[in-house]
Amino acid sequence: MIVVQAPLRISFLGGGTDFPGFYGADTGHVLSCTIDKSIFAILKGRFDDKIRVGYTRTELVDDVESVEHDLVREALRLTGVTKGVELATMADIPSHGSGLGSSAAVTVALLHALWQYRGVLPSREQLAAGATEIEMVRLGRPIGVQDQYASAYGGLRFMTFGADGVKVEKAAPECPALARRLGERLMLFYTGVPRDSAAVLEEQQGRIDDQRPLLREMAALAVQGRCALQAGDHDALGDLLHEGWERKRRLASGVTNDVIDALYATARHAGAVGGKIAGAGGGGFLLLYCQPERQASVRSALHGLAELEFHLEDEGSLVMLDDRRR
Repeated sequence: MIVVQAPLRISFLGGGTDFPGFYGADTGHVLSCTIDKSIFAILKGRFDDKIRVGYTRTELVDDVESVEHDLVREALRLTGVTKGVELATMADIPSHGSGLGSSAAVTVALLHALWQYRGVLPSREQLAAGATEIEMVRLGRPIGVQDQYASAYGGLRFMTFGADGVKVEKAAPECPALARRLGERLMLFYTGVPRDSAAVLEEQQGRIDDQRPLLREMAALAVQGRCALQAGDHDALGDLLHEGWERKRRLASGVTNDVIDALYATARHAGAVGGKIAGAGGGGFLLLYCQPERQASVRSALHGLAELEFHLEDEGSLVMLDDRRR
């Protein structure tokens, strides 16, 4: 049996500048961090040649082409595993529509488990590039490329997107105290608002040329955020998050709505410095930056929302278990 854990992520600044339609001509930047909530892929060999897939439903098929779960099917194709396996995926939280990069984490975890099964030790670049290939090219999803790299690499990362590819760097020097202080000031609340990220992302992609000046400003905010973290000024991130949200909400009509705007205004009034909707927008989780002494007030103000307690995570995709009897 092989068990792989791939982390979810929170994106702070620069989202939208990781679309090929933008960074093919400009330079995109994203500042993000993985959290201690993950997607798990579990794989074991079968005694026969069938393929069994377990998720919210169960599939038992004779060949790869018959697999209905598109991410599993394409991961099998990409890695060349064609028969005789059982695959299951599990999540720490209900992952659909969370805005925490769950689809990319599923794909990274599947690829890592399948390559491990074949005896291949993939690099983090291979995992990220493979997941990007599956989601963007093979399945044609209207997404950016930050999530796949965040889950594969893990940690507090600064990513640069350009015509020559993706560069992933540590956002700041190794400093557990900085990561701890930053994590203590971040809060996640589930809005309960259903979201259709594909519709939001499709609109964003269609407006890239019109929004190019705005996207350049958002990329610049990610650079500012990195500089602040490198200087140890994590509190500057709260103000930058607010600036980024004010710009992000202008990218597409579905990024926000009256309910989300009211929740954000309530949180700010109660003491949050800044924040944003995780992922493409439209619903899912609300990320807030708030000093510890004001967090009780924010929780009280948002008492109707479920809070997700979390910590920042430095690890990317990881093989947790490889116990195969040979």
